Amino acid sequence: MQFKHIIGQEAVKQRLIGTVKDNRVSHAQLLLGPEGSGSLAIAVAYAQYLSCEDKQPYDSCGVCSSCRKYEKLVHPDLHFSYPFFAKDKNDTALSFIEQWREAFLANPYLSLDLWRGYLDAENKQANINIAECHQIIKKLSFKPFESAYKVLILWLPEYLEKEGNSLLKIIEEPQPNTLFLLVAQNQDQILNTILSRTQLVKIPPLAYDDIKRDLMENHHQTELAASEIAYLSNGNMTEALSMLKQTGKSFHTLFVQWLRLCYGNKGPEIMAFVDQAAKLGRENQKNFLRYGISFIRECCLLMADAGNLVHLPPQELDTAQKMTNVMNTAMAEAISTELEKAHYHVERNANPKILFLDVSLQIVKVLNFKTLPQGTHYIPN
Repeated sequence: MQFKHIIGQEAVKQRLIGTVKDNRVSHAQLLLGPEGSGSLAIAVAYAQYLSCEDKQPYDSCGVCSSCRKYEKLVHPDLHFSYPFFAKDKNDTALSFIEQWREAFLANPYLSLDLWRGYLDAENKQANINIAECHQIIKKLSFKPFESAYKVLILWLPEYLEKEGNSLLKIIEEPQPNTLFLLVAQNQDQILNTILSRTQLVKIPPLAYDDIKRDLMENHHQTELAASEIAYLSNGNMTEALSMLKQTGKSFHTLFVQWLRLCYGNKGPEIMAFVDQAAKLGRENQKNFLRYGISFIRECCLLMADAGNLVHLPPQELDTAQKMTNVMNTAMAEAISTELEKAHYHVERNANPKILFLDVSLQIVKVLNFKTLPQGTHYIPN
């Protein structure tokens, strides 16, 4: 994995490359970024750059013996640890290394749900067990075989429970030229004893323009389709790639039609829409509702005179501006809340006809009858 193959995150890349050039590589670093930000891919690219035999100014060479082994994740000085679904108390990450290599090479923007699909998870909970902690200590007690550094990439240290305290000594006093790279998504769930022994590297969500550009250049999406997926993914490349597998369609026309039917309180047409929405399929229903939540958010930005923060194509922007004439912020908040609740229930396999009918009636109450739910958080303009 080379830095050039990672979408965006230029500032983070330059910071990490700078630590190598200045010989300031901290032995334990925590790469903290949300799902889909590319933090795992950045960790692998950083390790590859450290081990490269012919480092270029801004990337590894990609052709030396070390880089070729890193590209296949088979370098003897590269080790991985990650959550898994143990069938036996003696299982470690090495028990699933082939599946891990397959999963990462197929999609460097790996999520726990995608990783679960490569394993026979059944109903087991993911964790990093004590056997894996002992395996880490054993692997890192040796000197590097080929490269200057021996690297351990620990993905999702949030799944280290109290057993993680057994790693404190080796994290604090590792063998020379040993590098720990912890790749996490939620800082609050990491053991404080581990957190205090690492140097924090924050990785932000991906920029809208970076996701849009990659979808157009590498996934052959039209500008309109790339814009909508980048908009819906909200900086999460894992989510954007997942959306590519869904039926390619624009939800804008359908969502605006739904709002107009509710605004006009057109009962028979609303029932026809409910039948249509119920046939979309669960993933498309989730994406449709997610689009609606994002669209209402853009309307709120327009109402707050923050149009410079709005990312909508011209046609959708025109519709959003018209919507602000019939809706205030309190109404927008109420509609957004209903859509968020609907998304929650779709994920949990609610009956789609009953669900979309109920949400439609709630939106009719808001747009047509100007009736807001009770609660002090709905403050009329």
